[in-house]
Amino acid sequence: MAEAAAVSEERCFLGVSQSVSGRSWRARLSANRAAEAIAERYELPEILARVLAGRGVPLDDVTGYLNPTLRALMPKPGDLADMEEGADRIAHAVMTGEQIAIIGDYDVDGVTSSALLDRFFRAAGHRALIHIPDRLEEGYGPGREAIARLAGEGARLLITVDCGIAAHGPLAHAAELGLDVVVVDHHQADAELPEARAVVNPNRQDDLSGLGYLAAVGVTLILVAAVAKRLRDAGHYGKDRAVPDLLQWLDLVALGTVCDVVPLIGLNRAYATQGFKVMARRVNPGLAALADVARLRRRPDPYAAGFVLGPRINAAGRLGQSALGLKLLTTEDAGEAAMIAQELERLNKERQEIEIAAFEAAAMDAEAQLEADPARALILVAGEGWHVGVLGLIASRLKERFDRPAIAIGYGAAGGFATGSGRSVHGVDLGGAVRAAHEAGILEKGGGHAMAAGLTVDVSRIEALGDFLNEKIAAEASAALAGPSLTLDGALTASGATTELLELLERAGPYGAGNPAPVFAFPAHRVRYADLAGKDHVRCKIAAGDGQTIKAIAFRALSTPLGEMLLSVRDRPVHVAGRLVIDDWGGARAPQLLIDDAALVS
Repeated sequence: MAEAAAVSEERCFLGVSQSVSGRSWRARLSANRAAEAIAERYELPEILARVLAGRGVPLDDVTGYLNPTLRALMPKPGDLADMEEGADRIAHAVMTGEQIAIIGDYDVDGVTSSALLDRFFRAAGHRALIHIPDRLEEGYGPGREAIARLAGEGARLLITVDCGIAAHGPLAHAAELGLDVVVVDHHQADAELPEARAVVNPNRQDDLSGLGYLAAVGVTLILVAAVAKRLRDAGHYGKDRAVPDLLQWLDLVALGTVCDVVPLIGLNRAYATQGFKVMARRVNPGLAALADVARLRRRPDPYAAGFVLGPRINAAGRLGQSALGLKLLTTEDAGEAAMIAQELERLNKERQEIEIAAFEAAAMDAEAQLEADPARALILVAGEGWHVGVLGLIASRLKERFDRPAIAIGYGAAGGFATGSGRSVHGVDLGGAVRAAHEAGILEKGGGHAMAAGLTVDVSRIEALGDFLNEKIAAEASAALAGPSLTLDGALTASGATTELLELLERAGPYGAGNPAPVFAFPAHRVRYADLAGKDHVRCKIAAGDGQTIKAIAFRALSTPLGEMLLSVRDRPVHVAGRLVIDDWGGARAPQLLIDDAALVS
């Protein structure tokens, strides 16, 4: 056994078979031949070649990967099922002046999709009716009352964005009211589709486009391009109405794509790369005002979108003011944009306070569950009075802390139906499991995709739901969670972590889901100082043997083994691992390490 343990340790990066967080460290590349081939053919630095090879970039695709463009990656509209029919129907409505209505989801993906359609229709001389459902009063997706109201206001064509694929009853009601429907969605679909003129969803079971990784806003842009071509070919644009430049709205597409945590691969990389360039030009008054209120000084990137701008837009939907985000992204008035941005900042702070209070109770419940059953595949927590707007955030934090799928459910004092939101880990299809629970009659409503799900359940059936889901995902979770590890791209020292290195590595970005940011180990560094930052972060400075230092921070590490180590270890060499970012605070650009893990030097 000792010999086996030694062999295992030798195969671990820096010999770390169990870090402070219980993970083994593994090299992303087991051999360097692919990296050497990339470096030689394209005359790239070895470290960049290692990052590309570690993400499986084929040798012949390196040039396109480093410079993803819409021209190269945008599909033909006909590649997606029903796209041509949907574009035909929408173009006909624009040219004949039919009233169009839009129902969009209240999250960032749905709001950016709705804003994109609104800006496109206005450029075409058309004003659409737009409804963003109230998360607290209406819940997710198109509802009968909203559809009836829009029909009463003259709508004859209804477009649903980032929702609708599971709305069989409401969309059948829309047909009864005489509305044609075009569904634009990306969530997993059952074999039976809702009643609609067109259902545009790359995750339809009969869609062969291979674009199931797109967010709804990415699908919406393809639809907009198809409609724009039809309007142009029909002579709709002319002397008084210019053909719109669709690229001007890529900032919305990048924001929705990153915030929906879809993989940054293929077309999504082009959306993000080109979209952040547009965002940097501050052409959208609302996004510019929100960046100013949030004191965002860094260049737009996935972090800025996912952790600064997105949460503030989401805060409106979470706390019952769903239309605010849409108003922000569609206004052309800088003064109005500034006022909305200030209100979103206030709502976001309120959301944070609500989330922290609920998370403390949820974490205690989760710890008790795992103490009773350490092999439990799923954490499912429920609390009376938990605000429906923060359930997804609680589930996400539970998933991060306990490294397994998590669902948070909130219900009222009177019982009845409860609302839940779940987040998963790679390798566990939580959306599929939730749909199975719905098909089994345990849930009133339920669906989503592999990494996230939403549900409605009778309070009396919460325990049965937990048992069903734990059994359903047990095999997938066991495989995904066996031997937790941290994958590293290489080793650096504090002196080697320069802004020039980061600018070089940015060429392989943008990084996010599906294209993970490089993780580097800093071997045998010493923690010079460490203290508390904010409510639960630990900031520190680590030093190499030559005395060079780098600033570092471990987010949400307080009261975790990682945070306790950083705060207590002094003058002992530790291996520290994490991701490098540029710290723009105070106007000076300097590298900073976002710490993921650490291990004492044995």
